Amino acid sequence: MAIIGKIRDKSWLILIIVGGALVAFILGDYQKGSTGTESKYGYGTVYGEKVDMEAFNAAVVIADENSRRAAQQQQQAPKPVDKAAVWTSFIDNMLLEREYNELGLSVSDDEFDAYLYGREGFNVIPELAQGFTDSVTGLFNEKMLQARIEEMESSDDPAVQKQWSDSKEYYINRRKQEKYFAILNQGIYVTDLEAKNEYVSQKEIKSVSYVMQRFNSIKDDEIDVSDDKLKAYFDANKADKKYENKTSSREVKFFDVTIEPSKEDVKAFDARLVELKDGLANATNDSLYVIQNSEVRFFSSVVTFKSAGNEKAKNGMTYPAFMDTVIKSAAIGDVVGPYEDNGSMKIAKVLGFNGNLLSARHILIGAQRADTNAVAKAKAKLDSILPLINQGNFEEYVTKFSDDPGSKNTGGKYEDFMDYEMVPEFSKFATEEPIGKIGYVQTDFGFHIMEVLNRKSAKEPVLAIIQKTLKPSVNTIDVKEQEVYDLLYKLDEKLSAKKDEADKVEMFDTIVSQAGYISRPINIQENSPKIYGFTSKFAEDKILQLAFDEEAKVGDLVSSPIKDKERYVIAVLSSVKNKGEAKFEDVKLAVQKDYIQAEKAKRLSDKMMKTKSLSGLADKVNGTVQKAEVTFGNPQITGAGYEPEIVGALFSALKDGEITVPLIGKNGVYVAQIEKTVKAPEAANYLVEKNQLLSTTRNNVQGASRKALVKQADVVDNRRFFETNVRR
Repeated sequence: MAIIGKIRDKSWLILIIVGGALVAFILGDYQKGSTGTESKYGYGTVYGEKVDMEAFNAAVVIADENSRRAAQQQQQAPKPVDKAAVWTSFIDNMLLEREYNELGLSVSDDEFDAYLYGREGFNVIPELAQGFTDSVTGLFNEKMLQARIEEMESSDDPAVQKQWSDSKEYYINRRKQEKYFAILNQGIYVTDLEAKNEYVSQKEIKSVSYVMQRFNSIKDDEIDVSDDKLKAYFDANKADKKYENKTSSREVKFFDVTIEPSKEDVKAFDARLVELKDGLANATNDSLYVIQNSEVRFFSSVVTFKSAGNEKAKNGMTYPAFMDTVIKSAAIGDVVGPYEDNGSMKIAKVLGFNGNLLSARHILIGAQRADTNAVAKAKAKLDSILPLINQGNFEEYVTKFSDDPGSKNTGGKYEDFMDYEMVPEFSKFATEEPIGKIGYVQTDFGFHIMEVLNRKSAKEPVLAIIQKTLKPSVNTIDVKEQEVYDLLYKLDEKLSAKKDEADKVEMFDTIVSQAGYISRPINIQENSPKIYGFTSKFAEDKILQLAFDEEAKVGDLVSSPIKDKERYVIAVLSSVKNKGEAKFEDVKLAVQKDYIQAEKAKRLSDKMMKTKSLSGLADKVNGTVQKAEVTFGNPQITGAGYEPEIVGALFSALKDGEITVPLIGKNGVYVAQIEKTVKAPEAANYLVEKNQLLSTTRNNVQGASRKALVKQADVVDNRRFFETNVRR
């Protein structure tokens, strides 16, 4: 196969998918076009500068091309391009290119040749080693790669020349990336003191006894959480970083009203199923009846269905496992059902049974039938290897010569298939030739050297299926729609009467609750807006417009109910959070939670003060004395859970035998006594700990450095806003 299939397909696929791959600078002027109206933000900004929209769109095009090409090679349907992955790679590329320029990183011609061909200490690049393997030695063949590169460079086709140019640029940038992260890794070190501390934190053990009173021993409703008390607590603690808004965001509260079939709809649906079953049983033209009456208009007189869970079943060609006995024991012409299948009701007419399961293995020498030159080359190759193939070496020749990726890793085998599942020539050979015979057939895909492995009987049904799904009637939808609009009018009237923003949001929650629905929040980040929980882009866009309209203010309602597939959504803008110090209203729930715990901690601590013995304290609080062995490196306390602050206190200046004052942890309040300290054994060195710390840190370099670069560059992803015309 040409290098276009070895380098460009694979490397570009890696380039687009893998985080940190270098996209924009490989693209250059690739497919530049008009970006439309000039905007302030465009698709987003990096270091305050707009992202090149043309280059990003070109990256999406290339990702889509590679998805289709890879799917074609694997004989699968192409998957939609993941634009989020393309965006991540694109931004990573911009950030890293800036770093390369600052550091003066480059790749010389000599270094590139050594890197590409695996010389001067470089290992051969895996995809090239696999794509240019000598059929005799099984090793990478440098001359094969050189010949293909020269062929592409000297090609008369500009597209082929560009394919190599793009691939070369990719590998140069890939090498830069390797060098960049190598530099970062060289800057990472662990001191002997850090290694020793790690060793001691794992090996030094303290045996402790403790009495614990959990926070949940006091009910939340026993704590007064009036706004005055919460505001006072917030004012005293608002400098705490945990209350700070790390980014600017908006919160929207919403509830949904699902449109469900009424009792009358169910009754009418059941009656319709009875009519359809009778009609299918008496139909003289099964195909026409199915096409006219089924939601899924599919009919075949040869394709078989299989029980769900059967490893050979194809998507959409199954029936539920509980129907297996019923269907297989039915006579031809019988109608079974209705039965439920993935949320729909189905009625099936048994048209017949297919009883031939075939197994064969093959070696495909690819050549499209219309390409006479390719066919001639493939036939010459066939004639040269066919006389050498036998049952003993068949798999070896599959590995060396087959162009079928679907069976190359299974020795060329296709097992338990039916004749209609393969192209006619392939199926005819598997059906008619003796088991064990090796021969060949030509199909539209090329020449297949085949061996028939097995034939066995089965009983797989051929079915005509009518599928119907219970849905709400037009009348039911109209009634529900009117109910939703009435509720929106009520909300608008009540919220408009409130002046205070917090009162508007509270009124929204109250009315929604009284109507029997649940109000749920969505927090949307301004720099990278993402909305989850909706099934349509239309609904997401409406939520974005509500939250980020230029004149949006807390308490604003949607102008009309949002249709999101089978439900209506009503939403209100409930909070506008700007980066930096938070407003009390923004963090009220978090403050309330912290205040309740702080009040509980105070009450429990007061009860546990002035302790002379743990046993006496246990009697006083109706608790028990528990025992545990703890290490600083693993701050878990047996019977209590993860408590880093408590463990930290135990490893402070406390001496054996000392009883602590009440200590406030994550799960409750503790009074502890250190019974015994077992010091870490003396060690000749701490190389194991040093190497472990180095390895852990270096493994995190790429992820940590990317986060740092994104934060430093203040990356703004404005694509969703741009698409919805909220912010351009």
